[in-house]
Amino acid sequence: MQTVSTTRTEVTDARRVVVKVGSSSLTSAGGGIDPGRVRHLVEALAATRARGVEVVLVSSGAIAAGLVPLGLVRRPRGLPAQQAAASVGQGLLVHRYTEELARYGVVAGQVLLTVDDVTRRSHYRNAYQTFAKLLELGVLPIVNENDTVATTEIRFGDNDRLAALVAHLVHADLLVLLSDVDGLYDGPPASPGASLVPEVRSWDDLGGVKVGKAGPAGVGTGGMQTKLDAARIATGAGIPVVLTAAERVGDALAGDAVGTLFHATGRRQPTRLLWLAHATEPLGTLVLDPGAVAAVTQRRASLLAAGVTGVVGTFHAGDPVAIAGPDGVPVARGLVNFDSEELPALLGRSSGDLKRELGAAYEREVVHRDDLVLL
Repeated sequence: MQTVSTTRTEVTDARRVVVKVGSSSLTSAGGGIDPGRVRHLVEALAATRARGVEVVLVSSGAIAAGLVPLGLVRRPRGLPAQQAAASVGQGLLVHRYTEELARYGVVAGQVLLTVDDVTRRSHYRNAYQTFAKLLELGVLPIVNENDTVATTEIRFGDNDRLAALVAHLVHADLLVLLSDVDGLYDGPPASPGASLVPEVRSWDDLGGVKVGKAGPAGVGTGGMQTKLDAARIATGAGIPVVLTAAERVGDALAGDAVGTLFHATGRRQPTRLLWLAHATEPLGTLVLDPGAVAAVTQRRASLLAAGVTGVVGTFHAGDPVAIAGPDGVPVARGLVNFDSEELPALLGRSSGDLKRELGAAYEREVVHRDDLVLL
């Protein structure tokens, strides 16, 4: 009898893969980084590279690695304490990876990102070029948010989302999300009758799936919902996703049918705008008249001062802002070119009038179309 292969071609055909691992998959029961778990992960990554596949690792665990040296028994709640733990732990975490990868002759490179690195045009270009050069040189980049200098939150939201966005940034063919459960279930995994969902071809397939919120965090902060959000971001722009347990990473990267495979549902999009849509929180709101809403959403035009009727919040030039219609419902997000204090005097006025009265600097767009993404 002829057997049907269960090898996933989405995995075996991938030439560039982003792998994300969370704190809970790297730490021991007593706290701190578990060397055995790191060794198991690195072994699978090295085997994948040996097949000619480029690998980028997005790794949580900096805060967890810093707990023991600081004498902390659990993840701190306050931002300064989290940043202190990250400062101590990031070097320890990368050192552990560096030692393990060296056993396979692989060089590790640390990449710490902030939102600015991937939303502002010049910064985004530099970030992309850095990754491209690292991969060209055969380096395995190890990515995390630059937790130590985060100002509003310790993360973009979570490292699952960061991994999905990095997958776009590096033009990956596949994203692998490693968890402490072996895939997506149609209910709480511990509940009687809960079944693994082996494949998701459309988000309509998840109509009956119930995903609970993440419980109290020990060293990690993510849950199944953050992984679904990450999978939606990646698959919506053409990148398939495998979600499985960290101990099955070798099988997953070999193309075995483990965990849950999320098939790509859309096409690749301009990456920087995906970061703007998914990695930023608006610091204010620009309210538009109906004509400006149509210009922005239908003609994909830049936003001019003449179409803005109101300004909400306090922000500076270069900050992300929500762009809303007369009803206050956001229709887009963009990087604004003026401070919130400057804008009220400009509203409703044509670019020509502003140039004549205030000078050429005020002729520029409030939000340029290249810095604007529709929601």
